[in-house]
Amino acid sequence: MTLSDQVPFCTLPRLVQSFPPDARASLMGSSAAPALSGEVLFWQTDLGVVCQVCFAGLPRPSRGCGFFALHIHNGTACTGEPAFADALGHYNPGDLPHPCHAGDLPPVLAVGQWAYSVFLTDRFHLQEVLGKAVILHAGADDFTSQPAGNAGERLACGLIEKAAP
Repeated sequence: MTLSDQVPFCTLPRLVQSFPPDARASLMGSSAAPALSGEVLFWQTDLGVVCQVCFAGLPRPSRGCGFFALHIHNGTACTGEPAFADALGHYNPGDLPHPCHAGDLPPVLAVGQWAYSVFLTDRFHLQEVLGKAVILHAGADDFTSQPAGNAGERLACGLIEKAAP
């Protein structure tokens, strides 16, 4: 008996290989990281939302050992100064303390200038976050500081859009 037989969600990586995403956010770097680009793909499932994260052109982290904070923000624009200010704060419909916001996502771990991860979250339904901004921050989230984890400047931004069929 395999782990996939015992724990059905262990088959979720096959989802990202076999089915087109339901939504995507294409992220572009700020003026501080113009070579940075990335993509977050989303699949709504019965268990929650599967997210696949991929980045290229990551700069050296502003602090720490290669972790970058990733959050869904309330805003619907990747404009404003300082970088991406119009993305507003973290998506937090339950008015919970950080790191319990619905938009608080697992950190991104860089390998050189690259990063890739897949995770499952039940903090939001995909329909709730369509049109909202995804932000990659310059540093690691400390999972303590209020209201947003002291993750540093906003390095990249993209809007979550329904994927083409």
